[in-house]
Amino acid sequence: MAQTRAAIRYAKAVMSLANEQNSASKLNDDMKSIVNAVAESKDLSDMLQSPVIHSKVKKATLLEVFPNMNKLSVKLIDLLVENKRIDIIDVVAQKINMLFDESQGTQIAKVTTAIPLTKELEAKVLTKVKELTGNDAEVQNTVDESILGGFILRVGDIQYNASIANKLDKLKREFTLN
Repeated sequence: MAQTRAAIRYAKAVMSLANEQNSASKLNDDMKSIVNAVAESKDLSDMLQSPVIHSKVKKATLLEVFPNMNKLSVKLIDLLVENKRIDIIDVVAQKINMLFDESQGTQIAKVTTAIPLTKELEAKVLTKVKELTGNDAEVQNTVDESILGGFILRVGDIQYNASIANKLDKLKREFTLN
């Protein structure tokens, strides 16, 4: 929880500066790269979280992995190293991405389904998200066969669970209560 609050503070400060310098889009692209790389590479994630590895080594590694970052992204890394908070770079990057999407009037709609979404279903999801929130959204589909069927939709703080597994669980609870 403390990491999230700190990450939000860093993200807001850096986004404010990026907006002043008209480099918010570049910053967002850099942060997307960091989020994706940390999510895809267990080694990178472990290295950033390791208390044994010195912060300067972590910084050097990040600059080596992402050589084309803009100046503001490099300054963010410097600040996190200086404040001994480089281990939360991925959380800060996620928050920056969220703030950028909000400033652009878009958001991420995370849809979990038992099978991959078709174009028709994706269009219906986007229509429903627009109706619920008033904003456009980008759909991220995750396939999870354990939900059996239906879908789980998450947009910001809103979650709508229309999965078969959820309905079966509700029935099970109903029968055990009676």
